[in-house]
Parts: sequence; C-alpha cells; structure tokens
Amino acid sequence: MMQLGGELVRSRVVSDPATALSTVLERRLTGYAVFEPQDTLLLDADGHGIITFEAGVPVFAYHTGTGRGGPPALADLAVPGPYSIDLFRLRSDELDHVGANGNRRVPPGMPAERLAGDPELASRTRKCAPIDRQQALPDDEGDSPVSAVEAFLEDEEKIDAIRKQAREEAKRRAEEWGLDSQLGT
Repeated sequence: MMQLGGELVRSRVVSDPATALSTVLERRLTGYAVFEPQDTLLLDADGHGIITFEAGVPVFAYHTGTGRGGPPALADLAVPGPYSIDLFRLRSDELDHVGANGNRRVPPGMPAERLAGDPELASRTRKCAPIDRQQALPDDEGDSPVSAVEAFLEDEEKIDAIRKQAREEAKRRAEEWGLDSQLGT
C-alpha cells in the first residue's frame, strides 16, 4: 500500500461511495480516502484505490493492484459495493509527492460520476473546485455513469471474478437448501 500517513478521521463500510465522497466534500477535507471494494474484501483481489482531495475536491486517483492512475484507476474501482473506506486528513504539502506522476490527476466530478453514478454530487464537487480545476480534462467531457459501466464490462478479470463468486454462492445455497443432488453439483 502507498503509505501517506495522516490522521484517520473516519472509517466505515458503505454500500455507496457517494456517502464518503459527500462527507469529504461537506467537510472540505484535505487528505485522502482508501477505497477497498468488496472484491478485495471477499475475493482476495489485489489492491485498493486511493483518491486524494484538496478542500473536499478530488485531485488524484491511484489503484494499488493495477498500478494505474487517474481515470483508469477509477474504472478499476467501479465495482458493486460495499466498500470499506478510510478517510485521512493531511496537510496540502504532504500530498505533493502523490501527484508527482501527472497521469494520476482526475477531473473534480469524475469520482462522483464513475464510482457513485451521482451527477448531482459531481456538479456540486465541480462548483467547489478552484477555477483552474473547473475546466474539464479531455477525459471528463461528456462523461457519464455509462462510461464507468462500459469500462467495468471491458475488464474480463472482474467479470470472471464476479461469475466465480456467483457460482460459489449458488453452490453454497444449493447445498444449504438440499438441492445439490438435483443440480448435479
């Protein structure tokens, strides 16, 4: 895990990332959030996401499992909940090294759109962004929750992991209900 330090201000398991993103925006938090999606929690998948914030507005995103940053990191996190989310407070100067790799920057509203599918939260976040960050990055133009779904559907490993989890759950329930002999499992 990328070690950033800081003061833990909140740790929760939530079904919708909008909960954490709203909290960060309302508190105008400068720091970062560690998003650990259910596939990491339940399927021992590798990695989690880190999103940094400046006064509540997302700045950088990074996925520790894939090593991707920016919008692709958000696509790596766009999986069904729940998420374990830890929020940490840092000083602005402590976040400088996170952005050393320029491809980690995300448009202000993109996490709310891609992770939460919440256009209203995305709009509020953009309005809180500094003027120089309110302009959309090329990746942000016309972005919608559909693009997160498309990115998710293109990730065959995630689809396979979900299928495997569903099969295992179905087998477990069939055994539980005494149906395993009828299903040929």
